[in-house]
Amino acid sequence: MGRGKITIARIENKTTRQVTFAKRRAGLLKKTHELSVLCDAQIGLIIFSSNGKLYEYCSDTSSMENMIKRYQLATGTQIVQQSEMEQLCGEVRRIKSDTHNLQLSLQRYTGEDLSSLSLGELNELEDMLEHSTQKVRNRKFDLLQQKTENLKRKETMLEKDNEHLFHLIKEHQVAAASFEHHHHQAEQVTNMNVSKMEEDGRIDINHHMNMNMNMNMNMNMNVNVNVLDQFPFAGEEQPNSVLQLATLQPPSFYPYRLLPTQPNLQDYSLD
Repeated sequence: MGRGKITIARIENKTTRQVTFAKRRAGLLKKTHELSVLCDAQIGLIIFSSNGKLYEYCSDTSSMENMIKRYQLATGTQIVQQSEMEQLCGEVRRIKSDTHNLQLSLQRYTGEDLSSLSLGELNELEDMLEHSTQKVRNRKFDLLQQKTENLKRKETMLEKDNEHLFHLIKEHQVAAASFEHHHHQAEQVTNMNVSKMEEDGRIDINHHMNMNMNMNMNMNMNVNVNVLDQFPFAGEEQPNSVLQLATLQPPSFYPYRLLPTQPNLQDYSLD
């Protein structure tokens, strides 16, 4: 009479389950050994009972440790030791704790979540914030001082330019006054000579006018050349009269370029 079919399911009766485990475990180990001997196969078998008890089998030509290493090499996996696992877990916990503390510090620096701080911690936080504020103010004052020094240097250069232009204009005025004076004297002398020559009947009126006009043009040209030579119009259109010179924008006699005393100094408003 043959055996009936057994349903493959967990045996609820504890005693029956232990007896079945012992019988089948022995049969499995026996079949594993036979397979290893008959087929010359390298076999490693590990069994844990429901109570956590270990049963193992390994081929005679190898050991369980070598078998596990060979398995890791074939599958590309690595079994983490318990000590390494605990170390990794401890590192993760430490990182989480540091992150939490940093978040609390940032909230406290912005004035949030201060209810959990004691009086001593509040005093320490206040001192740290005051120290940081003092550093910010010192940096701000340094930048303002550098900006002020740049403005003073610019003011000095502009004053020098203004003084130079003032001297040039003054020289132009002196030259113009001298020209008017000499012109007036020349006209008086010419008129006296013409009157005397007319009386003597030795000069023509038209000839006198041409001579007077040529004299005035020559004097104007000489004065304009003397005045215009004092202005450096390099590479620009030359003015042909002192009146055009007065309408021109003053050139930069002292070209300059202000640079910050520190590389990170930027232009900003003083407001």
